Amino acid sequence: MATYNHGVRVLEQPTSVTAPINGTAGLQVVFGTAPINLADDPYSVTNKPIIAYTWSEAVSQLGYSDDYENYTLCQSMYASFKLFNVAPVIFVNVLDPKTHTKDNSAADVDVVNMEAVVKTTGILPKSVVVKEQGGEGSTYQVGTDYVLSFDDNGYLVITLLASGSAAGQSKVNVASTSIDPSRIEATDIVGTSSGGEEKGLEVIRQIYPRFGLTPGLIIAPGWSQDPDVGVVLAAKCEEINGYFTCEGFVDIDSSAGKCTKYTDVKNAKEEAGISSPHIMALWPCFQVGTQTFWASAIMAAVTAYTDANNDDVPYLSPSNKLLGITGTVLADGTEVLLDQVQANTVNSFGVTTAINNNGWRSWGNNSAAYPSTTDPKDRWFCCRRYFSWRGNSFILTYAEKVDDPANPRLIEDIVDSENIRGNSYVSAGKCAADYIEFNETENTVTDLMNGQLKFHQHLAPWTPAEDIVNTLEFDPAALQSALGGGE
Repeated sequence: MATYNHGVRVLEQPTSVTAPINGTAGLQVVFGTAPINLADDPYSVTNKPIIAYTWSEAVSQLGYSDDYENYTLCQSMYASFKLFNVAPVIFVNVLDPKTHTKDNSAADVDVVNMEAVVKTTGILPKSVVVKEQGGEGSTYQVGTDYVLSFDDNGYLVITLLASGSAAGQSKVNVASTSIDPSRIEATDIVGTSSGGEEKGLEVIRQIYPRFGLTPGLIIAPGWSQDPDVGVVLAAKCEEINGYFTCEGFVDIDSSAGKCTKYTDVKNAKEEAGISSPHIMALWPCFQVGTQTFWASAIMAAVTAYTDANNDDVPYLSPSNKLLGITGTVLADGTEVLLDQVQANTVNSFGVTTAINNNGWRSWGNNSAAYPSTTDPKDRWFCCRRYFSWRGNSFILTYAEKVDDPANPRLIEDIVDSENIRGNSYVSAGKCAADYIEFNETENTVTDLMNGQLKFHQHLAPWTPAEDIVNTLEFDPAALQSALGGGE
């Protein structure tokens, strides 16, 4: 029975908008699929970079669904805006409402309290045709006889208007077309196309000219575990627009029949061809409540959050950071519980995982290039990111100097400006050294005559304190002294 209210009441609602922490050093560029039928304009968000600074912006532009298996971008939406509240995030949806669709047969739907709910997901509003019961009579008009909306389950709600000709009907006949994420293949993420149109991972080229921002982290949760996607994703981290560099996360497939034991991670990584210093490989999946996330969605968000909370400088390792998850699982939801010894074994393969150590934490510092390389610049993921970030920063800062006279004033300006900036990072404890030189020995007369200036920048980001050792020794002299034997 409904509560009977009589009097004056007030209700309080939680604040719907909390300002996110903004940062661009770890700018996430996420590739995948979204329930675009729920978006404001479903037909304008395919293979196009969409930037969002808030949860509501992301949802209005791309839609949102808890069906993370079919709508993979939603994992990153939740991780970025709900778990860590970090922005901005750039999403690239590859699901095309013009081709990745399926037709829903016309059927009668009950009308209750002037509403008919079609319990089918993915329905494109523009495809809906509403007729009289049985489908043989007249066709009702949207806006005149009814309006459309979606409920929290993503089901289409047809609300009959009292002024329309459908008012008073007990049933209506509904035909529609739904988006079909099952038709998406790895090639859609990779971006293979016969024409000149950029699709999938090829769209990474558009980020800087469109937004003036350089990608920081590339991910494709739900897809990067496919070797065909993972290898291309790693390649896309280099020479973006010809000269920018970034990093990314790639998942190791923990689906049934794939890598389901931590001892199999080494072979799984090698078979997937994951070896780039610009990639951090991840295993297994993460769980938040009852939802399973591919680890890349969570790790990219926590990495971006860590950067944004530290002056937007990517010098800290994403390892040993609280993840906001409730467990680690295989792709099918089967629990995986690693202790530190087992997690360290996974780390030895150049793969990051998670352990429960007073809260679930990321665990692993190595890039996917380890153990093949021990060069600290490429082995440690945080060092690799610092190099990429400083290189991108140099390009962006001095692009306006290109074609200026190559005179001593230009050289001094670049050297002084970079060293002032580098010294600020050193004094703030973000690196051990960061300075630049212009050496005459590296700049020949021929180079100078050809308009080429060569600078030499020295970077020493701090390596992570991965192994802290304390040697314990029994002190018999102290025991003897305490018992009076030293008198």
